[in-house]
Amino acid sequence: MLEIIKQPWHWSIAGIFIGLTVPTLLIIGNKSFGISSSLRHICAACVPSNIPFFKYNWKKEAWNLFFVVGVLLGGFIATQLLSNPDQILISEKTIVDLKELGVSDFTNLMPADLFSLENVFSLKGLLIFVFGGFMVGFGTRYAGGCTSGHAIMGLSNLQLPSLVATVSFMVGGFIMTHFGLPFILSIFN
Repeated sequence: MLEIIKQPWHWSIAGIFIGLTVPTLLIIGNKSFGISSSLRHICAACVPSNIPFFKYNWKKEAWNLFFVVGVLLGGFIATQLLSNPDQILISEKTIVDLKELGVSDFTNLMPADLFSLENVFSLKGLLIFVFGGFMVGFGTRYAGGCTSGHAIMGLSNLQLPSLVATVSFMVGGFIMTHFGLPFILSIFN
């Protein structure tokens, strides 16, 4: 049984499980799915201040915090205990494109050329992780939710703002992949 879990599954299997979270949450307690709101709940619980944005009954949404802890724990278990020993399959064209950008290590889930401690604490890391994290956080707040909230929950509920947000997330991702990341990486190569 453990070997079955370790092998890559077809993408539709994960899609079905992710999709089933929507009706499950609605049936269990009329809850909305989304990850970004959990950061607000953590800040409201841990930061004693008079900031109006954090003054609300965060305990009512504590289930979301357990969900995020479960995601983190599941990710840890998957990478440490259930990881597939085979090399990650990447298309040859993607490998060629990434090598042109200075990314040449494909031995792990995340390329060490980008995610090593040396790179994280460099100017490149500052630009990619801190500025990028700020932009994701700003975009999430500006859009009224994250990709999981809009693309999974919002589209399932046929919400037009979620459709606009999801299309915008995708367009932004395409622009960043084809123009932003190559530009940032070319500065440091």
